[in-house]
Amino acid sequence: MHITIGVLAHVDAGKTTFSEQLLFHTNSIQARGRVDHQDTFLDNHELERQRGITIFAEQGRMSIGNDTYTLIDTPGHVDFSPEMERAIRVMDYAIIIVSAVEGLQGHTETVWQLLRQYHVPTFFFINKIDREGADVEAVMAQLQKDCSEDVLFVDEPLRSDYVSNHMMEWLAERDEQLLDAFLNEKLDSSSCLTHLHTMIKQEKAFLCFTGSALKDIGIKEFLAQLPLLTKTQYNNKAPFQGEVFKIRHDGHQRLTFIKALQGTLHVRDEFSFGEVTEKVTEIRLYNGSRYVTTQEVEAGEIFAVKGISQANIGDIIGYSGNPQPYELVPTLQAKVQYEGDQHIKEVLKIFRTLEAEEPSLRVLWHEKFQEIHVHIMGIIQLEVLIEVLHERFSLDISFSEPQILYMETIATTVTGYGHFEPLKHYAEVHLLMEPNTRGTGNTFVNACHADDLSVGHQRLIEKHLFERDHHGLLTGFPVTDIRFTLLTGRAHIKHTDGGDFREAAFRALRQGLEQAENVLLEPYYRFKLKAPNDFIGRMMTDIQQAAGTFDAPTLTENDAILTGRAPVATFMSYSTTFAAYTNGKGVLSLQFDGYDVCHNKEDIITQIGYDKNADPEYSSSSIFCAKGKGYSVPWQEAQAAMHCID
Repeated sequence: MHITIGVLAHVDAGKTTFSEQLLFHTNSIQARGRVDHQDTFLDNHELERQRGITIFAEQGRMSIGNDTYTLIDTPGHVDFSPEMERAIRVMDYAIIIVSAVEGLQGHTETVWQLLRQYHVPTFFFINKIDREGADVEAVMAQLQKDCSEDVLFVDEPLRSDYVSNHMMEWLAERDEQLLDAFLNEKLDSSSCLTHLHTMIKQEKAFLCFTGSALKDIGIKEFLAQLPLLTKTQYNNKAPFQGEVFKIRHDGHQRLTFIKALQGTLHVRDEFSFGEVTEKVTEIRLYNGSRYVTTQEVEAGEIFAVKGISQANIGDIIGYSGNPQPYELVPTLQAKVQYEGDQHIKEVLKIFRTLEAEEPSLRVLWHEKFQEIHVHIMGIIQLEVLIEVLHERFSLDISFSEPQILYMETIATTVTGYGHFEPLKHYAEVHLLMEPNTRGTGNTFVNACHADDLSVGHQRLIEKHLFERDHHGLLTGFPVTDIRFTLLTGRAHIKHTDGGDFREAAFRALRQGLEQAENVLLEPYYRFKLKAPNDFIGRMMTDIQQAAGTFDAPTLTENDAILTGRAPVATFMSYSTTFAAYTNGKGVLSLQFDGYDVCHNKEDIITQIGYDKNADPEYSSSSIFCAKGKGYSVPWQEAQAAMHCID
């Protein structure tokens, strides 16, 4: 049986040390490394060892009985959380490490919410119980209050023939049949384990263990119980499907890391990506930085292949549908500053390589200004990027001060008209544009009849609308949350060329924006502040000054808890302020909460200074042809000049 289990935590909770112990006790490694000694097995990149943090999700392989476990150690720092999310998508089970001293920290709550969203059965391990200030009971109460009432403390180790009375009673309270057997003293351990495993898979039970990874306390006991609680069922007979969750480069060779969801994959198997067909030339099973090659892998396994270069992170090979989008997205953008000898287009190629490995970078090229921009999660990520570019590519660059990533949408319904007819070209597009529910993104509906426009041309228009981000009129940032409906269009049997519908569709979109009420959006955090009661007034004042909103505060005997929403722009640096005035006793949790109306729209529009009429990539005018010459029709007059009738 193949099982993938991930280890997640807030930074410095002991996640990597815990992973090292598991690998050591299953004989996967011969010696245990330590983060502070810079010799850990899974943090094998020099950058990770220098900084003492996990940056890249790496996997180890370990065997317990007849089962093979792939253990994924994930980054704990928020700047590298997209890497963590991609790993979560391929996990069968997860272990959240929580410090017995610090308790439930901000990033841990983000991890918990993501695991629930992706429905990954989860265990807790309260670490550092040997440390001064450790309070297991307090942490357990916190987990049951802030995560789930169904967090179950494992008071005595489980065995195939033994389940503690405490656990039997807990299970019996949640199932009538088990309750009857328990009251009649007929409840056996086998029934309990079967029922417990089902509840774990259904996310109705979250078992909590304790120990100290550094002192090797509770690790062997945890490992002994793991096979009793983790089981997977994969179909090896179905056609192969596998999710791409990581891309790395071994020299000039690209490695595509895949989790097999069903079927079996062999060396020399072929896959088609559009018009390109590629062949698997090598399959690798990685354990840290070491690997062995194999001729085939089956469902449930995690592996890397060579020979596949067209698949992107998030794609499911062997599946024709669209991949599920990721939840964690950057809210900052920075400009690349380079003054070296290489041509800027060569630098762009290097950034495209990094973008394949980290798609959240969303590398943007501005042709007019010959500039490269990247999307980022935070300052630490920029520092790491600078080091990666220097070490891997001998490229010395810097970045401008990060800026907030804004977006735009519309508040009114309009019809956009686009016509493109210079000499020997022809295309016309009519687009209904309506506001979408906030956070939905752009969507497409086709109401065009095949008698008006061929199905091939209709699909081409849809493709062009989604092939790139489209600049809004207020700031030039991307438009979102618009429902596009293709009403009608027209082609010419002789003169319509490949790119004509791109031109007509972009002009229709832009002409629609000119008519609409445009709205500037900014990213928001959902926050949770917890601090001693004395600070409730300061907390509320700070949130109001940050243009945020909050729910009614929750007051306990000692603490005040405040939840709400605030713009990223005003709250992104608040953790430092909060820690200072609470003397480190406060807990701040921030989660990206989508985009909403910008709180200081006019200031931002002035600051950015975007000129909608000088954007080289867009025009709201249409091009018509008369007497063998093309001429421009401004957007205000475009509708009357169209050839189609809606």
